[in-house]
Amino acid sequence: MKTMNEMFGLAGERVLITGGATGLGLAMSQCFQAAGAEVVMVGSGDGEERTRLAEAMGPGVFYRSFNVADTKRTERFIQEVEETIGPISVLINNAGNHCKKPIEETTDEEFHAVIDVHLLGAFSLCRALIPRMKQRKKGNIIFQASMTSFIGQPNVIAYSSAKSAYLGMVRTLASETSAYGIRVNGIAPGWIESPMLRKALDGDEIRTQKILGRTPMKTFGEPHDIGWAAVYLASHAASFVNGAVLPVDGGALIGF
Repeated sequence: MKTMNEMFGLAGERVLITGGATGLGLAMSQCFQAAGAEVVMVGSGDGEERTRLAEAMGPGVFYRSFNVADTKRTERFIQEVEETIGPISVLINNAGNHCKKPIEETTDEEFHAVIDVHLLGAFSLCRALIPRMKQRKKGNIIFQASMTSFIGQPNVIAYSSAKSAYLGMVRTLASETSAYGIRVNGIAPGWIESPMLRKALDGDEIRTQKILGRTPMKTFGEPHDIGWAAVYLASHAASFVNGAVLPVDGGALIGF
């Protein structure tokens, strides 16, 4: 029987987390660091401030500035990361943006802006990293899905389209890459306290109460709830979990 640390510890792994310096991404970065992995936080914000954040977290945590929607640069970006930091064994597609509008007010540009980050950005990173993971016969890819991957919510047509598409990406890539030692899974966060949640709910008390009303635990989750779920999916403890999307939602999907 292996020890808990052997099953759940991630020493020797190197994880790249898009959107990894803020919100749920930062919580995942902290959890992966606590599990013993090296962490590459990726974001498109203030490089100096987030580099200082990475340095303050301690050895083995790095920040790299990159806009995942700039897919023409993805291959070069991954090459630079692997040459300067080391091979990536875990990819977390977490970068996201939001557009809360009725469909008739959502422009093509706004729709594309959401799709470009969530879908094309994740697709491009997978395309760059999967051949490398195949060569190493080892890899883990995790997609940050959503409640809107499963249930209907008004006024988020671009976001729900992107997050629903993640389900197909998880299943297809799991089927396509498993023979090479790569596992692909997803997490569907419920309503978790984060800047994105506040942006979506502030000033909308009706929606807030509706969410809490369908959540059996009657509360919002915490960012580290998502971080520890990601650690589990990347660990040896989840070695036979593949092509799955794990709801971390306080029971919202089954709530009455």
